[in-house]
Amino acid sequence: MLIAGGMTLYALPNLSFTGWSAAFSATWLAFALLVIGANLHFILGVDEEKKKALDRVRKSKLRQWELKWMEDKESGKTVKIVPAKERSQ
Repeated sequence: MLIAGGMTLYALPNLSFTGWSAAFSATWLAFALLVIGANLHFILGVDEEKKKALDRVRKSKLRQWELKWMEDKESGKTVKIVPAKERSQ
């Protein structure tokens, strides 16, 4: 991130936003900002928070299924687990 920031600061005065070179300059600057943003996203740990939230949802869903299976078992119903490949056919 520091290298991308340094390259951006070094190149910004030299980029020309007139004529045909404006497209190159805008694209180069967009990619540089994308690299910086992606690194900040990783450093701030946004993915870890999202992963923890998804794990909580997954565990909650699993617990709901377990309770449903226990209720079905107690009531005498049979539970058939069908793999995803067979369901889509």
